[in-house]
Amino acid sequence: MHQSLQILRTRHLLAPTALLLILLVSLAAGVFFWTADEMREGETLLRDRQWLLALRAPNDVASLLGGASALQLAREVTALGSPWFLVVLVGGVGGVLFAMHQRRLATFIVVSTSGGALLNTGLKHVFERARPDLVPHEVIVANASFPSGHAFGAAMVYLTLAALLTFRLQPRAARVILLALAIGVTLAVGVSRVALGVHWPSDVLAGWAAGSAWALSNWFIANATGWFDARDRSESA
Repeated sequence: MHQSLQILRTRHLLAPTALLLILLVSLAAGVFFWTADEMREGETLLRDRQWLLALRAPNDVASLLGGASALQLAREVTALGSPWFLVVLVGGVGGVLFAMHQRRLATFIVVSTSGGALLNTGLKHVFERARPDLVPHEVIVANASFPSGHAFGAAMVYLTLAALLTFRLQPRAARVILLALAIGVTLAVGVSRVALGVHWPSDVLAGWAAGSAWALSNWFIANATGWFDARDRSESA
């Protein structure tokens, strides 16, 4: 039995999907470390200012392009990356999966996203970057700016949920739609943080990269260890 599990895990580690995930995790981590290094050296400041101001009215930096309607939309979109909303979402998904007797998947999702939240908090304490001061903050913020917690959280939670739930979806089209929605929401949340004037674009890029690396790592662990393949049969028995 032990030998069979070892063979199963080895096959998963050498599978094209696992190798692709390793490449994507490395790429996302590389983007984060590059952005962090550029930020610390002040190399991102000019581009940050340009992109931040590009979303403001040409003659009034205090106003967002598109006026009040765009501002309201940005506030609604940014709520999709709120820590409290993500906690409720993960808890709700975990509860539903647990009720469906998918206990290992539920536990994996809750534990992996909780670990990511701790990582994001730690990164903010390490870098302690100040919030932008070029434009008014359209929402209340209290902690450090780098990396963007909303961008990190959205990438981590939505991509983790989409990736791991694809283990339960058979139609290829359903998997593609789920992943596309996760990516779309993640991107929209990040852009909303810049639009609201509470993050530099490099904060958001770093948040996307770190959150994606964490989510892809979760997917790699689940895939490479055969975690669900080996246990689904026992749960359904």
